[in-house]
Amino acid sequence: MDLNALKDALRRQPFRPFVMRLADGRQLHVPHPDFVATSARQVVVINPQDESLSILEPLLIVSLEIAGSQPAGKPQGAS
Repeated sequence: MDLNALKDALRRQPFRPFVMRLADGRQLHVPHPDFVATSARQVVVINPQDESLSILEPLLIVSLEIAGSQPAGKPQGAS
């Protein structure tokens, strides 16, 4: 995934929680932008429920599903 789409979702005002869908089928819930850090080569996501840490390659992020919107990275009308 293009990191700019992720950064835009993190900076959105007001912020809207979203789900990151990964290539292996996992879903990471992002309730607040403070739980995600990005660099050129990695994305770090903290799960606030159990304080687990996921360190990801950006290419493993397939899409973002923002509450009340079309998943980022998928054109409208695509399934």
